[in-house]
Amino acid sequence: MSVAPLDRGARTYVAGHRGLVGGAVLAHLQAEGFTDLVTATSAEVDLRDRTAVEAFFDRERPATVILAAAKVGGILANATYPADFFSDNIRIQTNVLDAAAATGTSKLLFLGSSCIYPKFAEQPIREDSLLTGLLEPTNDAYAIAKIAGVLQVQALRRQYGLHYISAMPTNLYGPGDNFSPEGSHVLPGLIRRFEDARIDGDPTVTVWGTGTPRREFLHVSDLARACVHLLEHYDDGAPVNIGVGEDLPIAELAQLVADTVGYTGELVFDTTKPDGTPRKLLDVSTIHDLGWRAEIGLHEGLAATVAWYREQLAAGTVRAS
Repeated sequence: MSVAPLDRGARTYVAGHRGLVGGAVLAHLQAEGFTDLVTATSAEVDLRDRTAVEAFFDRERPATVILAAAKVGGILANATYPADFFSDNIRIQTNVLDAAAATGTSKLLFLGSSCIYPKFAEQPIREDSLLTGLLEPTNDAYAIAKIAGVLQVQALRRQYGLHYISAMPTNLYGPGDNFSPEGSHVLPGLIRRFEDARIDGDPTVTVWGTGTPRREFLHVSDLARACVHLLEHYDDGAPVNIGVGEDLPIAELAQLVADTVGYTGELVFDTTKPDGTPRKLLDVSTIHDLGWRAEIGLHEGLAATVAWYREQLAAGTVRAS
């Protein structure tokens, strides 16, 4: 499909620029020569506050919006605080999408998550698997909120003819991630756990679950490239998967992390803890057909992320609490 290139001089708002995704997107836009970038911290504009969001959009009037702001977390956080994950994300999405439509934003990308798909979806997961089965119960509240965002984008397209799109990234990692014990996703959680064990000389490290579920991992810098690529090459209401097209078992991932950080102790799997979805590999044929592919391999990206984590830890600036 033919889509006009983004105007590098037009006002572009990155919602959630202090997070893993938003930070990478902002850095990529700067590197690509975008000259009128708008950001706001949660202290400056609480995106859950509709009045504050409306005032912000009325003042800034961005031409392009990348909606990367969200309340996110791993399996423990999602299972412990489902009401917070549902309510916060519904409000953030609804407020930003409504305000963008009301103030003339011409292009918008809403970022969801691969957890929107059914727990037992056929693998690899195609975009048309959405709403065809039951969700994974440990993160269903978050998934429903993200599904609502996809449907809101589609509704705005139908009602107003807006060029708004949705993308569903696979599991992400990279600089700027959250390494806290309660809030982290699997990969940063493993990095922290193995690095702590290496430093402390612990003989074993416990990994949640059986180690058999398979997961796909995309470096956040690749995702940032994909965001701009989609805004310039895609214009349809159907969500687009963003991933690498390859996965590996959690047990293999854990050993890879251990090897990367230099931990030589024993891995112990706590089978009393939930595994989550057995497999979550995305079908990335749509975005491949649009001319985009991931460039950063897992070994390379993991090594760079561990190095970054160590630097931030030494400087006392890592998100690890």
